[in-house]
Amino acid sequence: MKPLIEVNHLVKTYKTYKRGAKAGQAFKSFFCREEVVIQAVDAISFTIEQGEICGMLGPNGAGKSTTIKMLCGALHPTSGHIRVLGFSPAQERRRYVSRIGAVFGQKSQLIWDIPPIDSFHMNQAIYGISPADFRMRLDELAELLDIAHVMEKPTRVLSLGERMKCEFVMAMLHRPQVLFLDEPTIGLDVIAKVKIREFVREMNRKHNMTCILTTHDLEDVEELAHRVIVINHGAKVFDDSLQRLKHFLGDKKRVSLTFADSVQGTGFENAHTRIIERPSDYQVTLEVDTARISISDFIEETTRKHRFSDISIKELPIQQVVMDLYKAGESKRGS
Repeated sequence: MKPLIEVNHLVKTYKTYKRGAKAGQAFKSFFCREEVVIQAVDAISFTIEQGEICGMLGPNGAGKSTTIKMLCGALHPTSGHIRVLGFSPAQERRRYVSRIGAVFGQKSQLIWDIPPIDSFHMNQAIYGISPADFRMRLDELAELLDIAHVMEKPTRVLSLGERMKCEFVMAMLHRPQVLFLDEPTIGLDVIAKVKIREFVREMNRKHNMTCILTTHDLEDVEELAHRVIVINHGAKVFDDSLQRLKHFLGDKKRVSLTFADSVQGTGFENAHTRIIERPSDYQVTLEVDTARISISDFIEETTRKHRFSDISIKELPIQQVVMDLYKAGESKRGS
């Protein structure tokens, strides 16, 4: 059985022109411009099976959004091949778009001055959804996302979380087989994020919906993804299960501590702890390897030595994840 999504040696380059900062250089660029080629996506290949939720991670400018836009058919690849549901997205876009849905966290499908319900009816007409199917699907989606009370308010007065929930309704009314999500929880509060994650899980469970999710939020990936692809500088640097990614990282956490007294000159580095930064004499941020010491044991050990007034425990930033992946790759090549 063929994968639902096949991407082979996908490349996307952009041409731009260099313009100097000085007046003379800017004037010269009107007559003789220096061309610059930007490699946004560099020979990426992967496959995704039906019903899979795949998280695509990477720092800003890594090529995640460009890849998603090519998969949606919004951008033409410079070279390489894409097949989604048997379609070439850019070449068969008119037939293809009725099979997919997309939510872009920084680009709205809703019309600002009218209520979401009117935008929903517009999608009903665009996709030719029957009145009975439209009402059944809208009721199901509105209940899952808890938006019945906001659908008739003008979009401009809705909170960001309410708007994003309505964006999901716009994307799901025609029952797509594949859903592309580009930073869908960006800027949302914890409650809105939880609701959207629950919704994606339910759509995947109930309709066997396939999903590709690009995000900076590792919690999104932990809660949803079966598999993780990490991209940096347009290239794929990791493609495996979330469990393998966690194993590679050594289950590390970023712990920020604020102490009651100065800890200047105090050593915190040992077999399970590494200093990331010292913002002041009273603060330190550490990388704690929880495979070597549990967070509870680490806190107990720290409490015996110092009094602290605040503590924050977070996942490692995605930038650090990518750096660690690259370091591992470089050491393998060098050995």
